[in-house]
Amino acid sequence: MITGKTNVFGIIGDPVEHSLSPGMHNAAFNSIGLDHIYVPFKVKTEELEDAINGARAMGIRGLNVTIPHKTEVIKYLDYLDIAAGLIGAVNTIEFGENGAIGHNTDGVGAIRAIEDFTPVKEKKIMVLGAGGAARAIAFQLLLSEAESLVISNRTIEKAQELKDDLIEKLDQEVIITDLGIDLEKELEDTDILINTTPIGMYPHITHKPLVTADMMHKDLIVNDIVYNPLRTGLIMEAEKAGAKTISGIKMLMYQGIESFRIWTGIEPPIDVFQSALLKEMNLEKF
Repeated sequence: MITGKTNVFGIIGDPVEHSLSPGMHNAAFNSIGLDHIYVPFKVKTEELEDAINGARAMGIRGLNVTIPHKTEVIKYLDYLDIAAGLIGAVNTIEFGENGAIGHNTDGVGAIRAIEDFTPVKEKKIMVLGAGGAARAIAFQLLLSEAESLVISNRTIEKAQELKDDLIEKLDQEVIITDLGIDLEKELEDTDILINTTPIGMYPHITHKPLVTADMMHKDLIVNDIVYNPLRTGLIMEAEKAGAKTISGIKMLMYQGIESFRIWTGIEPPIDVFQSALLKEMNLEKF
């Protein structure tokens, strides 16, 4: 039962009605017996400042932030954690005595998904794409002591911008390629491949993946952060090559778990988050 003592959390974005986060967090709150509730809030761009000020005024304890607000919301926060400051984007806000603190759990979510299979430390990792998700994951990979990072993007100038920022802030080795022969060459000894582009995302599921089975080796681990559909074209190509695969749903789950930990100080049961996602997506397993 919701009472005057119930702590409110939520997610802001536009659109937001498709979000799987309420199912995950409310299931976890219930399983632990916390008097908390998680609600989706549709917030238009021009309403963002009012939304953050309103959340402060109403005593909302925490918010997730999704498209299109992850960068713009920084203007209305008091502090950023290290990862959010480096990345320049926020997906989790913690409201407390010290004000509104911005965090970014996207990169952490990606790393935890991969580390269910293998450590990222001292690995050569290729990231496809150079947008917001690529940026969050790239910074977290280097913070997690990946040995080297390759950024492959259709527009080489955009990859160069991300490389320059990574080197300026973290001073580590970064290689960039376009989607041609240099990508194939770098892939030969790559340990982990991560797709951060929307290629293969519903409804464009028939689009050819950027990397195909003939370019992969059997020791490669392939992570596609797209989770709709669960088995993207890239994942199917990896299966043909005999490579290990990681569904994008795991990153979604782990970034949510990290947000939950930031807000409550509790590491929630992974099986509860997983069961809630399976129910929301009408799946038996992932």
